[in-house]
Amino acid sequence: MLSMSKLLLSTLLLGNLLYAKTSNEMIEDFLEESISKNPNIENLDVSVVDTMKVEQLKGWNAYVVVIDATLKKDKQKVKQKMTWFSNGELITKELTLLIGGENLSDVMKPSFKPEYYKDENLVYGDKNATHRAVFFSDPLCPFCRTFVPEALEEMKKEPSKFAIYYFHFPLPAIHPASVELVKAEVAAELQGHKNVLLNLYKVEIDPRENNVTKILEAFNKATGITLTTQDLESKNVMERLAQDLKIADDLMVQGTPTMFFDDKLDRTKTLYKKVQ
Repeated sequence: MLSMSKLLLSTLLLGNLLYAKTSNEMIEDFLEESISKNPNIENLDVSVVDTMKVEQLKGWNAYVVVIDATLKKDKQKVKQKMTWFSNGELITKELTLLIGGENLSDVMKPSFKPEYYKDENLVYGDKNATHRAVFFSDPLCPFCRTFVPEALEEMKKEPSKFAIYYFHFPLPAIHPASVELVKAEVAAELQGHKNVLLNLYKVEIDPRENNVTKILEAFNKATGITLTTQDLESKNVMERLAQDLKIADDLMVQGTPTMFFDDKLDRTKTLYKKVQ
């Protein structure tokens, strides 16, 4: 009789577990219920696309959430990615450490996934190198223009130690000229030209320049390559840039330079210097 009771209890527990919601589902349901109260939106969909443990707070996780919705007024589609925090009982959009005042929304970013390490983004080093360094950069970003070439030059000296991956992340709102510059770099690379990337940071052009002809002339002068405006608009160039921007969006990259080292966001941008 005791064995039968234990069996029944185990079955009931298993049944409850099968019907229990996962933490991801709980987050999705809560946000859908909350956001759906907004009378201005319709066709709402909330999805948790990544989950990370918050090392600084025991029991807390960070959830990367994608929200898709349609505005009722003009039927405009809206897509937003954000991070929420929960310990299973509480949920919050902001978590700030009392000691140090660090905002965890700035710290908790998705890890660099294996599928993002694409051969076309490997600019220096052996892909089987001991360490992997990843750069997201705008060639007209003032900090990028000093930091990125210096870091690339230093790491490329040791190809067995560092595999270096580079992703274009132009910032059109503040550096509109950078969009055409990175398209030119990709076009030159696809044509077989070597070592174009470092010369990209030597192009002298007003970051606010919108004239494609002027931007291309400056690129050609700095690199010694002759490209036409048609080269910049090829399907392969546009697809390559779109791929870089898609990965940046997946990783919630917002500024430049952004660096990942061995799959993790490196806010200090100095971890490569600490490698023995």
